Amino acid sequence: MIPKYRKQFNQEFSQEKYNQFKEILKQKSGLEPAFRISESPLFLTKEFESKLIDASESIIDQIKALPEEILQKAIPDNCRVPNDTKQPHFFTIDFGICKSENGEIEPQLIELQAFPSLYAFQKVFEDTFCEVYPFLSEIRNKMPYEEFKNYMKDLILGNENPENVILLEIYPEKQKTAIDFVLTEKLLGIKTVCLTKIKKEGKKLFYENDDKLVEIKRIYNRVIFDELDRIPDLKTEFDFREDIYVTWVTHPNWFFKISKFLLPLLQHQFVPKSYFLHEFPKNEKLENFVLKPLFSFAGSGVNLNPTKEITDAIDDKENYILQRKVTYEPIFEDINGEFSKAEIRLLYIWRENDERPILLENLGRMTKAAMVNVDFNKKDAIWIGSSNAFFGEE
Repeated sequence: MIPKYRKQFNQEFSQEKYNQFKEILKQKSGLEPAFRISESPLFLTKEFESKLIDASESIIDQIKALPEEILQKAIPDNCRVPNDTKQPHFFTIDFGICKSENGEIEPQLIELQAFPSLYAFQKVFEDTFCEVYPFLSEIRNKMPYEEFKNYMKDLILGNENPENVILLEIYPEKQKTAIDFVLTEKLLGIKTVCLTKIKKEGKKLFYENDDKLVEIKRIYNRVIFDELDRIPDLKTEFDFREDIYVTWVTHPNWFFKISKFLLPLLQHQFVPKSYFLHEFPKNEKLENFVLKPLFSFAGSGVNLNPTKEITDAIDDKENYILQRKVTYEPIFEDINGEFSKAEIRLLYIWRENDERPILLENLGRMTKAAMVNVDFNKKDAIWIGSSNAFFGEE
C-alpha cells in the first residue's frame, strides 16, 4: 500500500542499513531487542487509518456503555484485586490487515487489552526508522516526542516523585520486553523492580534503592497476574489481592475486563463474530472459527483449526471463545518480490479524568507464517517481526 513510499523504501533498503537500524536501537537502550525487528515499516493509507479509528471509536463507545456488573464477571474470583478504578490507564487494540469480499483492504479486530504494550520502545522505534530513512519523516506520527513524553509522565507518575514510582515485572531481565523497560526508565526516570524484591510493611510497599528502602506509591504494572501461578517456588512478600496503599497503573482487574471476554459483546463491520465456547450455536461451522483461551498472552493456546473432539474435551468452556476466522492479506512487498501479512496494534492511554482514551502510537507485526505473533515467526525470511506503521496519501 502507498506504492510511492514502498518503492522508495525498497530502493533505499540494504542489509547495512538494517544492521545500522538495530545498532542505533542498541545504543539508545543498551540492549539487543530479544524479539525480531522487521526490516520494514508498514505503509498504510490515510483511508485505512480512518477505518481503524472508526472501528476503535465504536468499540470504545460500546465498552463505555457496558454495565459494570458485566465487566466484573470477567475477573476470575481468585484474581480479584481491591480498589478497582473506573477506567483503565491503557487501552490497546489489535487489527488484522485483511481484504474484504469486495476487494478493499480493511481492518478486522483480533483482540483488545487494557495492558501496557511497548509504548516507550515504539516511539524510539519510529524515531529510528526516520533517522535511517529520512524521507519517512514526512509521514511520521504527528505527535512530537516531548508531547508523548509529557503524556506518559502525566499518566504513570501522576503527581508523585519518580523515585516513588516503579515499573513492576517478574524477573524483568528475562522478559522479551526488557528493552522497553530500559527505555521507560530513561523516559520517566523510574526504576524497574522485580516482584520478588518488593518489601511490605503493614499496607505499605517498598523497594531498595542505593541501600535504602523507598516507599512505592504508584506501580506501572507489567506483571500478568494470572501467570504468577505458573511460576514454580515463587516467593513474594505481598500478594496482589491484598489491600495496599498504592495506585496501580493500570489496575490488574482491567487485564481481565478488557480482553477476549468482550469480543462476543462487540458489534461493528470490522469486528468478526465471536461466541463463548459454551454458547456456540449449532448452525455455525467450527472450521470457520479460531479457538482462543480468554486470558492467554502472546498467542499461547490459540488453535487455528479446532475440531469437535478438541472443543468437547474442554471442561471450562466459559473460559474460551470461538472467533470467526479472518484472512490476513499479504500486501507488504519485500525486496525479493515476496509479500508479508501484518497486524497493527493501536496504543492508547486513558488518563484518570479523561472521558476517552488518547491514541499515542502504534505497533506493527509482520509475518509470512500462519500466525502473526512474533513468537511464531520461525521461518527464515525478511519483512517479518516487530514493526511500526506510517500513514500517508496514496
